Amino acid sequence: MPFLLRAAIVGGGAYAVGKRVQGGRDQNAAQDQQINDLQQQQAQAAPAPAAAAPVSAEDGMAKLTQLKALLDQGVLTQAEFDMQKSKILATM
Repeated sequence: MPFLLRAAIVGGGAYAVGKRVQGGRDQNAAQDQQINDLQQQQAQAAPAPAAAAPVSAEDGMAKLTQLKALLDQGVLTQAEFDMQKSKILATM
């Protein structure tokens, strides 16, 4: 009889652990599905980026001068400066 009791306790414990693990898997699957749904909603709702309006040469030079000042002050990194500079030059 003690053997059957021990087997029942071990089996019951294993069952409980298995249910807990499965519950965690179910919860992870539900969270993954929610994330996928939100990503799809965002992809559908995201507006297309607007084309930059042309900038006059004077405005472009003023913006480049401001960018250079920010670079010299250490506000912008060289990479940030280069990226913004390319955007400005592309719209001129």
